[in-house]
Amino acid sequence: MSLEKTAFAVRENAYAPYSKFKVGAAVLSEGGTIYGGCNVENIAYPEGTCAEAGAIAAMVAAGELRLTEVFVVADSKQPVSPCGGCRQKLAEFAASGDTKVTLANLDGVRVSMTMAELLPGAFGTAHMDADHADRD
Repeated sequence: MSLEKTAFAVRENAYAPYSKFKVGAAVLSEGGTIYGGCNVENIAYPEGTCAEAGAIAAMVAAGELRLTEVFVVADSKQPVSPCGGCRQKLAEFAASGDTKVTLANLDGVRVSMTMAELLPGAFGTAHMDADHADRD
């Protein structure tokens, strides 16, 4: 099954009784496997889980840590961009800033960009590697 078909299929399984806003996401791992995730709401809002986080969790649970492509779909007028938290999660596992991200709606509208375009200036491991000795 393709990345797009996986995202569309898993979107149907979303648990969104409160917002009625179903989202599906699929990531392609560096190993070539596709993992899907859907949003899962909870009455104790905002304790739900985003579709992108679900797809990443499935990938990590399978033992893979790098994704090379992302596809997100929702029923909206324009394709929906991942929330800020999910952008950071995607950046954490993206193989590079050039990782392709496609956002889609149910009407066939597609917008593609790179991870770096989706989250410019992403916080990364390079920020953690700075020598802090000169701050004392």
